[in-house]
Amino acid sequence: MARTEYYNDPNAPQPNSIVVAATAFVLNENRQVLMIQRSDNGRWAIPGGGQDFGETIEETAVRETREETGIDIEITGLVGIYSNPNHVMAYTDGEVRQQFSICFRAHPIGGQMHTSPESPNVRWVAQSDLDEMDIHPSVRLRIDHGYADLPQPYLG
Repeated sequence: MARTEYYNDPNAPQPNSIVVAATAFVLNENRQVLMIQRSDNGRWAIPGGGQDFGETIEETAVRETREETGIDIEITGLVGIYSNPNHVMAYTDGEVRQQFSICFRAHPIGGQMHTSPESPNVRWVAQSDLDEMDIHPSVRLRIDHGYADLPQPYLG
């Protein structure tokens, strides 16, 4: 299912749903961030997705990272909570979702890197290479906050 993202766009459609989601800002020992290329829009992002019934939001971040990348992670902190009502995603099935995502800080503890139907490309990316990649501004904000290692989690 394809999606179109609207970010601070006055012509964006009105949202009709909110889904609790988690993302993971995962740094390896070389301070490279774990990135996926999304199959639904072709852009690069950090791993993440919607929370399932019966799991904590931290478990969501761990599961989604494993499913999308093959990498097992340990959560070490909170980067921020991202709930900008001017960021909506319109899906081809008619859903228009307002953003609500909790971004966790994590490090890899095992696993074997692989792709998935949601992420046809997976790789570790140096901070200096990020400007060359097609990354949505809302995802780049999370990455920048992760690298900044803010003293308090971002709220916005």
